[in-house]
Amino acid sequence: MPEKRLTVQEQPPAVAALSEAELLGRIFPRLSLKGNHTQATLLGPGDDAAVVAAPDGKTVISIDTQVQDQDFRLEWPNGYRTTGFDVGWKAAAQNLSDINAMGAAATSMVVSLTLTPETPVEWVEDLADGLTAGIRDLGAARCSVAGGDLGKGREISVTVAVLGTLDGNHAVLRSGAQSGDVLALAGTVGHAAAGLALLESTVAIGALRPEQRVFLDLQCRPRPPLAAGPAARGAGATAMLDISDGLLRDGLRLATASGVTMDLDAAQLRALADVLRPASELLGTDPMSWVLGGGEDHGLLATFPPHVQLPAGFTAIGSIQALGSNESPSVTTAGRSADTGGWDHFAH
Repeated sequence: MPEKRLTVQEQPPAVAALSEAELLGRIFPRLSLKGNHTQATLLGPGDDAAVVAAPDGKTVISIDTQVQDQDFRLEWPNGYRTTGFDVGWKAAAQNLSDINAMGAAATSMVVSLTLTPETPVEWVEDLADGLTAGIRDLGAARCSVAGGDLGKGREISVTVAVLGTLDGNHAVLRSGAQSGDVLALAGTVGHAAAGLALLESTVAIGALRPEQRVFLDLQCRPRPPLAAGPAARGAGATAMLDISDGLLRDGLRLATASGVTMDLDAAQLRALADVLRPASELLGTDPMSWVLGGGEDHGLLATFPPHVQLPAGFTAIGSIQALGSNESPSVTTAGRSADTGGWDHFAH
């Protein structure tokens, strides 16, 4: 049968065809987690501001932004088209991960959405679905969307601020690592970087094997280990942070905040790199560059006292050492200096 072509009248509408109220009317129902509207959100979308609860008197807050052609492309060189679902999921994942890295649990979100007039309404609805699915499927059972803002611009931009609770406990900071601590990883490193390299390559999306496509999927829809943050805090983690800009760059941030040297185990790094071989061999890339410099997996890097049994999901990948005389905080591999690399918004 010949392919059916839509007439002008039948073309899916763009956001310019709807009023703000009409567009919000399509978004709000998709942001409601049916049967899971949390107790922390006392008043959700619809008024000038949301009302959220902070039962223990402490609120953890973080904010992050995705900008078209800076953080994502609508169409990549390999032919992949970024869906609204991808952007919504990633907006949830990267912000939930920041709360997780403090050992806290997310309770509510607010979303600021800037759209170009030609953005298809269906893409925006898909974004709302992705945001909701990310919250639900990643395991942030106590979180819901409390409200947000909608505006027009020359590029798509999605900003999410997320609130969390410590349930009366202390936050796990970057500054608590001590000499002798075990350095441990939860989640993945290098997978999202491998996925980004595939997106930027000329290898057609349809030519990827399943064991290669998985890395692309983790770039578009990261899976931070949300249960690991509170588990690490409960096990006595001395320091912790989200790996968003690369193992070495973020590791140096933790080392600097704590005033220590972080030494990575070379054998463990090789094991992490070996997992990336399906993509690295296809692209002719050294997978270690992704392990050390790749961001956006949103795993956790944490330190634990040597006598502590690591919580489920964590793997030891190194140790913490005291600074020697005239030494500055650093990251080393098997005692040798390592180039920090990683992602920098203003250097790339």
